[in-house]
Amino acid sequence: MQTLDNFIDGKPSASRSERSATVYNPATGEPTAHVPLSTAEETRAAIGVAQAAFEGWASTPPLQRARVMFRFKALLETHRDDLARLISQEHGKVFSDAKGEVTRGLEVVEFACGIPHLLKGEFSPNVGRDIDSNSLMQPLGVCAGITPFNFPAMVPLWMVPVAIACGNTFVLKPSEKDPSATLMLGELLAEAGLPAGVLNIVNGDKEAVDVLLTDPRIQSVSFVGSTPIAEYIYATASAHGKRCQALGGAKNHMVVMPDADPQQVVGSLIGAAYGSAGERCMAISVAVCVGDEVADKLVGMLEEEIAGMRTGPGTGVEPEPHMGPLISREHRQKVLGYIDLGVQEGARLVCDGRELVVEGYENGFYVGPTLFDRVTPEMRIYQEEIFGPVLVVVRVGSFDEALQLVNRHEYGNGTSIFTRDGDTARQFEENVKVGMVGVNVPIPVPMAFHCFGGWKRSVFGPLNMHGPDGVRFFTRMKTVTRRWPTGIRAGAEFSMPTMK
Repeated sequence: MQTLDNFIDGKPSASRSERSATVYNPATGEPTAHVPLSTAEETRAAIGVAQAAFEGWASTPPLQRARVMFRFKALLETHRDDLARLISQEHGKVFSDAKGEVTRGLEVVEFACGIPHLLKGEFSPNVGRDIDSNSLMQPLGVCAGITPFNFPAMVPLWMVPVAIACGNTFVLKPSEKDPSATLMLGELLAEAGLPAGVLNIVNGDKEAVDVLLTDPRIQSVSFVGSTPIAEYIYATASAHGKRCQALGGAKNHMVVMPDADPQQVVGSLIGAAYGSAGERCMAISVAVCVGDEVADKLVGMLEEEIAGMRTGPGTGVEPEPHMGPLISREHRQKVLGYIDLGVQEGARLVCDGRELVVEGYENGFYVGPTLFDRVTPEMRIYQEEIFGPVLVVVRVGSFDEALQLVNRHEYGNGTSIFTRDGDTARQFEENVKVGMVGVNVPIPVPMAFHCFGGWKRSVFGPLNMHGPDGVRFFTRMKTVTRRWPTGIRAGAEFSMPTMK
């Protein structure tokens, strides 16, 4: 099998580690590659490469850094299908969904192309007599990112373009489960003209991660993953004096009001719950129905829609399935365990995905779309993030009860409400304790020029991903106050002023 390399100093670099992990094709269950689990020494060496590149990159004018981003954007557009195929082959999501992932990452690159404007700072003349004051937004140094398996292109693109456009250098540790798309991003950035050493990609596990969290040369750490790991990342990085933005888990609710359009709700809910086999931090995993009549109708319509869903490999078959496999055999067993638990807890299992077998792909990591009704807040299948194609329906008697249910949950990543009533929607927007809110929008992922992040135990750290928070996170502010004595003025220049 192929052995994947690290990407150090602008080129592929073979690891000398004696440890490795196996990359699988989730659709078939077959191993496809070995990925090295880099040693602590190799990780420190990558940090050293990034540190050596920092001074030259930080002094590069923002306009020139933006031009690298423009070229990178064009290459992403050219290679969108290639990236999507890699994502589908190693993660399992269907090809169209993988292309959507690349597109959402591309939008952050487009945002980073505007970095000359975003770094302008502020200026105040005459803060005192003949005294002016201005702010400078300057890069931090070497930054680190640790990214999850479920978005091997999009999440790295949430971090890297903004960080390097701001003048930082970067060490990225992708998921060892599906690193090929991330490695391709490094190659495309090099092709776009990014100087060697500005971005370095280190494959690895906890040994590499702990170096990134503790090495004094790393100035900031960005992370997306589960809440227990996010807590560890945030606590360890903070204890070692680093800035940290750590996005954790989710249990996203969709509140369905009696006046909502049932067809719109079902169409939105099916995609939001089962798209990417539920392996999205913004997946809707709880439908909160206000009233038994709403719940009865919704469950019946969902059951009918689920019966027509196709599950299969993400690429290579027509028509394209609605849903692909899970990432690994171990994760499949975890999701199956939650379905067993829901039955034991007394929830009504409406659609059971445990026995799904995909013809010709019997060894793939598949779980069919699963639906529970009459779930209560005391059940673990309601409380815990399952991260699979499992949707639970909770019944409440009023809008206030629905709002309280959402607000009491420990996670506050994303939520949505479906209603025709503006007053109800406004009350929900104002009072729900969740970071990202949708009104008749099932997955309210912000555009790149806004910020992505939740509340409560869904996020650790004061600043979220991309948008204005991303620029603030990857820069530090310096304020200058100055007075100039009368001096010799330069002579006139008649040529067109240009950047030199």
